[in-house]
Amino acid sequence: MTENSAQRTLRSWVRPRRLHQEPEAVTWAREKAGLTKRALAGEVGISEQLMGEIESGWRSATPANLARIAAALNCPLVVLERKRQSAAGDD
Repeated sequence: MTENSAQRTLRSWVRPRRLHQEPEAVTWAREKAGLTKRALAGEVGISEQLMGEIESGWRSATPANLARIAAALNCPLVVLERKRQSAAGDD
């Protein structure tokens, strides 16, 4: 691997600016439901890797996937959603 290709690879792994979910809330709800990441991913229809990335905050769950995660966990969607941060002057 050349230095340039390594730099491109590193740059591509940047956390998303906006997450649809609170990663810690997803993990908490999954553990409370007694499910592993693999089991939850299977119920939702996504890969275990994507489930891990959603829980760690490396990937943002799509609104549809987040709704499926909430349904699989028998949890209100609002518990898993990212709380909106309002900047000064935003109303």
